[in-house]
Amino acid sequence: MKVTAKNLKNLQVQIKAGNHTLIADEPLGVGDDAGPDPYALLLSALGACKVMTVLMYARKKRWPLEEVEVSLETYKIHATDCKNCESDPDAMVSMIEAEISFGGDLTDEQIDRLGEISTHCPVHRTLTGEIKVKTKVKRKE
Repeated sequence: MKVTAKNLKNLQVQIKAGNHTLIADEPLGVGDDAGPDPYALLLSALGACKVMTVLMYARKKRWPLEEVEVSLETYKIHATDCKNCESDPDAMVSMIEAEISFGGDLTDEQIDRLGEISTHCPVHRTLTGEIKVKTKVKRKE
């Protein structure tokens, strides 16, 4: 799927993804707060992927999963404060924390397994794998 992003007024950006259109923006004071900021969209993609992944897994297993909720936040820390980071100690490391909860008549083992499965969603794997972004620059015709 191809996604396009195009400026509107001030810092607003129109995003088209398939048949869907949404607006991204910055909070008031910087932008017009007409939509989520880029980091909120990134966290939204991860949260949605985790929810969809565990729902599909639970359906396949015919487990009584009734509700899934993921809460996410992002922040930066110094690499020296990160136990599992391999970055230069003076570097800043972007952290994403996710908390996932499950509703339904599930055993503790099922809940643990669903938590593990949530880390297998494609967006999670993309964000924790090696990422390269290629940008081609051209003049608008």
